[in-house]
Parts: sequence; structure tokens; C-alpha cells
Amino acid sequence: MPCNPSRIRARARRDVLGRAEFLSLHQSQRNGGAARRESHIKPHQQHEHEPQAPSEGVKERAETPRWPEDDCMRLNPSLRGIAVSSLLAIDIHLSKRLGVCAHASSSCGSVRTVVTLLALTGHGLTWIGGTLVCLTRSSTQAGQEVLINLLLALVLDILMVAGVQKLVKRRGPWEMNPGFLDCVAMDEYSFPAAHASRATMVSRFLLSHLVLAVPLRVLLVLWAFLVGLSRVLLGQHHVTDMACGFALGSLHYILVETMWLPSSACQTLLSIGTLSWGPFY
Repeated sequence: MPCNPSRIRARARRDVLGRAEFLSLHQSQRNGGAARRESHIKPHQQHEHEPQAPSEGVKERAETPRWPEDDCMRLNPSLRGIAVSSLLAIDIHLSKRLGVCAHASSSCGSVRTVVTLLALTGHGLTWIGGTLVCLTRSSTQAGQEVLINLLLALVLDILMVAGVQKLVKRRGPWEMNPGFLDCVAMDEYSFPAAHASRATMVSRFLLSHLVLAVPLRVLLVLWAFLVGLSRVLLGQHHVTDMACGFALGSLHYILVETMWLPSSACQTLLSIGTLSWGPFY
């Protein structure tokens, strides 16, 4: 029986489409037909059966992780931040260079004892003890008034400096543990310099309430500066700590002059301290 040529061509065509290299085309045509059939579905029917997919922009915003601001790198720091960082770097470098008596093996370690004694003259316990001794030996009301106000100024200076140091908690340029006297006087941290503050306050106080010759006045100012500098030479404070200590000491002097206790109040405090109740009667 002779074969039909049309059947032979159709069979050959099916064999060709069944090969591996033509499967992708064959499947795409089927998918295209299914897509065309789905396109005939009405829009309102499609909304009823299938939820609407979010747009691509919303997907990208939802999938994009949001990093915290702390993890972001600030490529454009402010001018103020650069200036502050530069000043701190200069301060640390200069303070380390000036700490020539920080250790016994330092470049000027041989004069470390002398510098330590100079710093001790500006210690809070030294001035409080000396003021109490002078107060017990004073016999005039004017002298007692000055000494009691000086004592209150010293206590105010210690408390104010200790409070600021506890808040800032800045360490010195060299790793050193505070000594016993520093712990007693609450001078454990670096900022601000307590010795510089106290020396400035005491020098201004004495210059204002004592009659001194010009050489003594110059020596008193020079002593206050050297006391503040001695702590930098010993590696206990930075240069900025010393400068802020000078400014804080001047502020304490202004506060003491503003809240100056009169002679009657000083005599009352003195009578309470000596358990003598005569001024109350």
C-alpha cells in the first residue's frame, strides 16, 4: 500500500520537534498559549481570585536593609569635628613631650622630687591644714573672717573639681595610678587640673585680701603658674587640663567674692566649731 506523502511529512515534523534542541521552543509556545488563554480572563475575575502583587519599587524598598546610623561611614566629616580632633591630637602630643618628669627614667627624672614638692604646695590638704592652723592662732575678727572664707573657698574648689572630674573621667597622658593624697582629695582624674585651679584661686584670693609688695605679688602669680605646670611635667595632666584648671580657679574666686560671708556669720561658724555658744546669747 503506498504511503501518503502528507502523513510522512507530519510524522517527520513531530520527530524533529521532539529533539532536545527544539524542546525549549516547543515549551515556550505552550507557555505562550497558556498565557494567551489566561489573558482572556476578565480583570475583575482576576482580582477576585488572586491578590494583587506589590509593585517593583515597593518590593525593592521592602527588601533593602536599613543600616543604623552608627554603622554608616561618614565620608564628609564636619569642619568642627576635624578641628576638635586636631586640637586633641596636638594636646596629647604636646603633653607627652612635656612629661619629662613622669618617671624616674625620664629625661629630667633627676628633678622629679623637686617638682613633686612644688606640686605638693598646691595640694588641697596642704592648704586646708595650713588654713586651720592659722585660724586657731588668729585673734582678730578680720583675720578670722578672711581665713574662714578661704577655708570655704578651698572646700568649694575641691568639690567642684571632683564633680567635673567624675563627669568627664579623662585619664592623664601617661598611665599612672593616683596617689594616696590624690584619692583623699578626690583628685583621681585628669580634667580639670585640681592643682592649677586651687593655685589660681588661692593666689587671686591672697592678692585681693593681703597687702603685699610688688615682688611678692609677682612671685605669687609665678607660683600659681608653676604649680599648674608641675603636674604636666609629672605626666598627671594634659596642657588643656592645666588651662581649664586656671579658668576654673578664677571662676571659684569670683563665686567666693560674690558669696562672701560677713564677720558675724564667720563668728557664728567659729563658735559652732569650737563649741562656744557665746555669740548666740
